[in-house]
Amino acid sequence: MTDTPSLETLTQALLAAARRAGAEAADAMAVASTSLSIDTRAGALEQAERSEGTEIGLRVLLGRRQACVSGSDLREETMATMAERAVAMARLAPEDPHCGLADPAQLAQGWDVAALDLADIGSEPEAAALQEAALACEAAAAAVPGVSQIEGTTAGFGRTRIHLAATNGFSGGYTRTGHMLSASAITGTGTAMDRDHCYEHRIYAADLPTPEEVGTRAGTRAAARSGARKPPSGRYPVLYDERAAASLIGHLLGAANGASVARGSSWLIGRMGEAILPAGLSLTEEPHCTRIPGSRPFDGEGLPTRTSAIVENGRLARWVLDLASARKLGLESTGNAARGTSAPPSPSVTNVTLTPGTASRDELLRDMGTGLLVTSLIGSTINPNTGDYSRGASGFWVENGAIAYPVHECTIAGNLLEMLPTLVPANDALQHKSHRIPSLLVESLTLAGA
Repeated sequence: MTDTPSLETLTQALLAAARRAGAEAADAMAVASTSLSIDTRAGALEQAERSEGTEIGLRVLLGRRQACVSGSDLREETMATMAERAVAMARLAPEDPHCGLADPAQLAQGWDVAALDLADIGSEPEAAALQEAALACEAAAAAVPGVSQIEGTTAGFGRTRIHLAATNGFSGGYTRTGHMLSASAITGTGTAMDRDHCYEHRIYAADLPTPEEVGTRAGTRAAARSGARKPPSGRYPVLYDERAAASLIGHLLGAANGASVARGSSWLIGRMGEAILPAGLSLTEEPHCTRIPGSRPFDGEGLPTRTSAIVENGRLARWVLDLASARKLGLESTGNAARGTSAPPSPSVTNVTLTPGTASRDELLRDMGTGLLVTSLIGSTINPNTGDYSRGASGFWVENGAIAYPVHECTIAGNLLEMLPTLVPANDALQHKSHRIPSLLVESLTLAGA
């Protein structure tokens, strides 16, 4: 073969090889990706990376046994060998009564990939243009008063094409692109150094902020951290800045994941239909948003994706399910399967939106009086069974409703079942993100600082 076959052709060839090898059912995935990344430091090119490649993956089923194989060699003889090995592995695999393909009646039909606008066609930049952008970003960050050095800047581009096919008749694919720019700046010297950053990612290059905007934002954030110290210890309200708030909702989504629920390792077990957020707040999955990275027309098992609430008016409305986890729980898939080339599907969310509040972040700061504004989090100790929560944090100490000084090296702790029902959202969620979560005020957490 002198020309690389299409992704659809590759998946059909894999399915044919699986049938010849004795598989009773199979699905196949082909992923072609291109990435380009330019790093700069101290006003010069530090690293340039470019990669291109196509990966293929095959899952075969023999009764209630399954096995997955993957590779990057696209020759027909290699695909035949992959299929034979997968079938041999499946024969030795333990039975899983919940594995299996979707029924043909469940499959997505008539999706509109163009309406999602996931690919900026013809937008791949030249390496020189990315280097110019990274250098401009670095210069803007370095020009901010209070910045002592630039840790690094990166400009990059990525394009991914996928195609999924299965012996139940499903066949579909789409392309997505991404443009990114980031900078990390440092304030102070020696043991008094602190850092902050700015990272921006968009599907379309035209939607990306300018290098100067990204660099200035990174530098300004870092300079504001000059002189950071530990906050006092005690019980205080905590306001999660928009940059950190998504992690809090991420813990809720993790507990609602069908795989965790089916394993019995979720602090939400037994709480379906109960209030877990304040009344009036909903957490809605929206997989069909235009120009948003998490959008997709179908899931990793060929089922249709749809808009639906995970939490509705404060109450837990559903789990996040793929076919296997749904079968384990005696439910129907919610179209949330995700997969790569080397493993079977697993549940995962797409885009989610939390109901916004009416107040700005500054208004919530004013209302909280004295407490902690969290802008970044490190580490994570979450008990999956109880919801006990502990994380390292940095940000700003707030007194009398105004920022008093930057803080670092503190720990915030509580229990998610007690924290989430007290949330007060701001109105500052960023609409270009996959997780559109505003700043969130938590009524009271335990702080361990000075």
